[in-house]
Order: sequence, then structure tokens, then C-alpha cells
Amino acid sequence: MDVFNRLAPFIQDFIYNNNWEELRGNQVAACEVIFDSDDNLLLSSGTASGKTEAAFLPVLTDIYNNPSSSVAVIYISPLKALINDQFIRLEQLLLDSNIPVTKWHGDASVTKKNKLIKNPEGILQITPESLESLLTNKRGACLNMFSDLRYIIIDEVHSFMRDVRGLQLLCVLERLKALTGVNPRRIGLSATLGDMSLAKQWLNTGTGRECAAPVSEEGKKRVRLHIERFVNYADKRDLTERNASYNVERTDSGGDIGDREHYEYLFQHTLDRKTIIFANSREEIELIMAHLRVIALKHKAPDVYRVHHGNVSALLRENTEEEMKSEDEKIVTGATVTLELGIDIGSLDQAVQVGAPLNVSSFAQRLGRCGRRGQVPQLLFTFVESLKINSSDILGPINWNFIRTIAIIELYLKDHWIEPIPPLRHAYNLLYHQTMSCLKSNGEMSPAALAGNILSLESFRAIPREDYKYLLNYLIQINQLERTENGGLVIGRAGEKIVNSHKFLTVFLAPEYLLVKDENRTIGTVDKVYPVGVRFSLAGMSWETVEVNEKSKVLFVKHVPGISIVDWDVDFEAELHTVLVRKMRSVLQENQPFPYLSSRCTERLEEIRYITRNSGILEHLVTALSDKKYAVFPWIGTRQLLTLHYTLLQQGIKSKIPWNISVYLEIIYSGSKEELEDVIANILSSDIDLYQLPLPDKIQINGKYNEFIPPNLLRKQFIEDYLDFEGLKNDMAAE
Repeated sequence: MDVFNRLAPFIQDFIYNNNWEELRGNQVAACEVIFDSDDNLLLSSGTASGKTEAAFLPVLTDIYNNPSSSVAVIYISPLKALINDQFIRLEQLLLDSNIPVTKWHGDASVTKKNKLIKNPEGILQITPESLESLLTNKRGACLNMFSDLRYIIIDEVHSFMRDVRGLQLLCVLERLKALTGVNPRRIGLSATLGDMSLAKQWLNTGTGRECAAPVSEEGKKRVRLHIERFVNYADKRDLTERNASYNVERTDSGGDIGDREHYEYLFQHTLDRKTIIFANSREEIELIMAHLRVIALKHKAPDVYRVHHGNVSALLRENTEEEMKSEDEKIVTGATVTLELGIDIGSLDQAVQVGAPLNVSSFAQRLGRCGRRGQVPQLLFTFVESLKINSSDILGPINWNFIRTIAIIELYLKDHWIEPIPPLRHAYNLLYHQTMSCLKSNGEMSPAALAGNILSLESFRAIPREDYKYLLNYLIQINQLERTENGGLVIGRAGEKIVNSHKFLTVFLAPEYLLVKDENRTIGTVDKVYPVGVRFSLAGMSWETVEVNEKSKVLFVKHVPGISIVDWDVDFEAELHTVLVRKMRSVLQENQPFPYLSSRCTERLEEIRYITRNSGILEHLVTALSDKKYAVFPWIGTRQLLTLHYTLLQQGIKSKIPWNISVYLEIIYSGSKEELEDVIANILSSDIDLYQLPLPDKIQINGKYNEFIPPNLLRKQFIEDYLDFEGLKNDMAAE
């Protein structure tokens, strides 16, 4: 019997009514795994490839044929917006099924949540934090709600794998299994996974199952790419003839001509085209969209410009998403990472990336946003450079972000490579969080019972018992925990303030934000107080503060014309993999042309290739920059480069990694080039004890709840989960 005929009748009707010509390859493969095995399932394929349907068609068929006596399916998403989006799609699929679907997050209906608790059935859509809350605060209800749970579907697996939030989810799922005695199958969905074995291992955590990851042929996809470059010249002697097709007003002075030309170019190339413009920082995207609004006003063009990032209010973001779904609205939306994930925004004409993507995974996500529903993906890159006259630094004229962009494109489209996501094995901040959550849920526990519960979780399998004992004693000292007369442990007075806060459920860092309101309408949030009379930008518009309520943390504002700037204290950082850094070097070494480069970009690439070939950095590990200043180019990833930095420091040699480049070390050294090369060779041939490296006293991997972790454990986490001496030796030996 073919797969279609094995599907539930209501699903067959849905397929007929929606004029599907056939099931896609991944949908057939998913059905075969669910119907014919007991394995977990990992589905990794491009955006808009039908992954959601691939998961739900066989799962819904199974629970239709064999009804569950409780909630049958938990669908877990990293975003409330994605839950809301999938809820609409599921409702349409489930119209004639008698299988209900319930949203469960902070903005969802309390009445419907209570109804599900009293009569648990169907599908529950939830975030990790809300599931943690259920398990911690409604332990008894969870026993009834999930007593016959069959499936857990985890969307955007790659998003969970790359930070501590994913470990939290795995812990919660294991605790739920221990509570209910039920071991549901897991289904993971993702558009961007590099190392499938790591993803399968992550998805299987604590289940004891095998994981199937069927590969379906999607066929070669056409992609339209173009990269354009603009220049801010230091003074008018640097000006060259401009291309008149950009419709830019002439000027005879330098300064910000490149910025102005860039904004005009973006305006022209997004006019009457539904577009997402991606940038890597919130302030950059705010500035871009504000300039586009001003240019549109000058040209008497409609205001179709929107901004979508985490600090824009949920209502404004949802309105933007709805506008983008409309086929008739040619909305141009500026975004950071919030629109990388799979929220349905309909068909796009194109996506624009300003500057370099953070990495290959980010590029894949952003490329996947366009070309949906049969369109050829079209992605435009733009760069703005500021050139200085007579730069004394021989490496100064190299635009590493430009080279990184070419390398990213080549790795994804030609080599079909995406960064693997290394596991986090020593997340002590999560260990604290799960300890407090467990005690809140269970009440007093003996130290042995608590350790048994927590250290049995697979996410903490690399943490020794002595580390946990040390942590518990430390938490007692700082009043996060208290010992009872019976020798048990309970949450202490200081700990009560933490666990009773609504912020306790989240394990990711979020700055303290102030609400921005225009009368009673919420615009979004900022992370600093802008005093009365000060103007700033948010949601693509300019605002002036009219009142500050510091107690309530609210800025009351009024809308004003013109362009303002806004800055956030924290924005996005990228970690480069050795494979990516090596591809950057090959871009510089080869003479290969890239057809997606504009003539300006082709000229710029040739200029950079000329500089690098003559500098010696492509052939030599150490290059002299001046009398006592050297550049070390091992062409390795960020973790390995940082490890080399600290091993050199152990030898008394100070170095620095240019933060916006992250591909080489700058070193001030009184010896010769050959002597420095010998020092590095000796390091690579020795056995380094990473715990003896001269690390800064307060070094740590950023994490919420780090303030409750002993400094030596934070140091250990940094050494074990971030430094990579073996990788350093192996990568450099492969040269």
C-alpha cells in the first residue's frame, strides 16, 4: 500500500482539497519511519520544503487511528510567533479530525489552558519555558495531561542546539519522562543542520531510541545572487566617477557619500518588491529603515517600511508578519535574526543582506526566506566601506567581512557545508537552574536524592559529583539553599526571590529593558533611559521622550520627523569555524572569478588578493607588520585561535585578536620572525595543561545565573567547553 492510502481519511481529503499533486520526498520518508519503526525522526531540509506537514501527516494519522487518553502530541517551538503561525496551519489541517490543538504560552487563553488541564487531549503547542513552568508548578496536572503522550515534535532544532536553552528543553523532557513513566518518540525539524550525527545525538538524549534521518532529494535549486559595494571616501581626493544608474545626487566632497549612495540603491532595488533587509545589529537596521522612509517621502513613494526585531513590540511584529503574508502588499521589512526562523511570511521577491552574514548557518536561513512557493531565491548583498588615505597598516585595506561573505556563499552553495554545533557539556548555570526548579517542584530533598535526580539527566553527564557537591555547598553559603534540621535541602531566602520571579523560567540572558509607549500604544523596548527631550529610533521611526517613569521602567514618547539613532549595549557575535576560515584563505589564494560580484566588487577582490599575496600571509605563519609587530595567520577557527592566544601568553608573549576580524593574532614581540615561529612550533609539540593557562580571573562563558556559580566552576566551563587545544594541534598539523 502506498503512503497516501495509509494516511487518515481527513488528511487525504485535505490533500485533495488543496490540490496537492503528490507528497514530497521528505513527507513519504517521514511516513515510512513513523508507520514502520519505533525510531525518533530527524527531518532536515530547506525552508518551505514541507517539513511541518512531513511530521504531522503520519503523527496525526497514528493518533487518529489509535486515540490517546491524554495529550497525544507536544509541539515545541522557540518562538511564540511560530506557535501562532503553526496553530493556524494545524487548525486548517484538523478541521474534520476531532483532534483539538491548544496554544500554551504567556499570551494564550487561560480559559483554554484550564480546559486542557481538565480534559487533556489532542496537540499542545508550547515553548520550553512554558513547559518548564507546567512541570514545576503543576506537577500533579502533568501526570494526568501527559500519561499517554505519544510524540514530541521539536521545531527549529538548530536554534535549540546552539545554546543553553536547548539543554533546558532536554532536561525538562527527561524530567517529564521520569514523572510520567512515558517515553514518547521525538521528531526534530530544521532547515540548517551541519553535522547530522550531532543533531541525532541531541534529539535522542535520554530516550534510549535510535534516530532515523532520511535524506530526500530536493534537486538542484537555482539561486540569484548579487553583491554590490559602496565607499565612504576620507576626502575629496579619493572620489572616483560614480555610476549614474544609481540615481544619486552629485557631490564634490567625500564623507558619507557611500552611505547616501547605499540608501538610494536600497530604495531603488526594493521599490515595489516584497523584501526582507537583514543586518547584524538592531541599531544598523533601525538606521537603514529610517533613511529609506525619508527617501520614500522625498520621492512621494508609499511608506512600506517596517522593522522586525526582538525590541519591537509583539503587536507591531505580528502586524508586519500579516502585512507580509498579503500578496498585494509590497512590504519592505528590516530585520535581524527574528525573521530567520520559519514564520510564514508568504512569498518574497528577494532578501537583502547588509554586510556579511554571521556564518554559513545564518546565510542558509536567510536565503531560505526567499524563493518560497516555487520562486527562484534572490539574495542581494551590500557593503559600505570607509577608506582612509595612506594607511600605514599593510593589512588595513583588507575587508575581511567581504571575503567572509564570498567564502560563506561558496561553502553553502557549492560545498553544501554548514557549521556543526558543538555540544555544551558544562553548563553550570543551567545546573543551578534545574536544581532550583527541582526543589521548587518537589519541596525538601536530601542531597543524595537531589543529586540523583539532577545528575541523572543526560545534559549533565559530563559533570562529576564532586563539582555538584561543591556547587550545593556554595549555594548554601550564599543563601540560595538552606539545610533543614533533618539534613535535607530547601530553597533559601535569597533563592526564593529568584524562583518566584516571572523571569526564573528563562535561562537565556536578556538585558533589563524599558518599555517605550506612545500614549497607550506600546512601540517596543530599549535598554537605557533616554532623558526628556532626547530623540531616538525604534521600529523604524523617530521618537522624542516626553516623560520618564523610572519606577515603572516606562518611557513615554511622541513621534517626531527625521532620522535619529539608537544603540543597544549587546548585539550579535559570530564564531568562525576552521572550515570557514580556510575557505576565506582559498578565496584569496585562487584566481577564480565569482559571477555574483558586481564590477566594483570584482575590482575590490582583485585589490585584496594583490595585497594578501604580497604581504606573505597566505604562505607564512608569521608575517612582520613593522619592526616589532607581527601578524600570526594559522587560518583556524575562533576557539582554536583563542587557545593559541592563551598558550602564547603562557610563554610571556602578549597577543590580541582583532575583534571584528577574528582570523589572526597581532603580536608585539622583540625577537625575530623565525624565533616566534619556533615558539609556536614548540607549543604545538607539547602537552599543554589548559588549567595552567594564565586566563583572566573572571573569565567565563556568558550565562544567566552565573552570579550564583563559584568562579572556579565558571573557569572550568570556559576551559572545557570553549578552548580547544587538540583542535588547534590537529588543524595546524593538517596544513
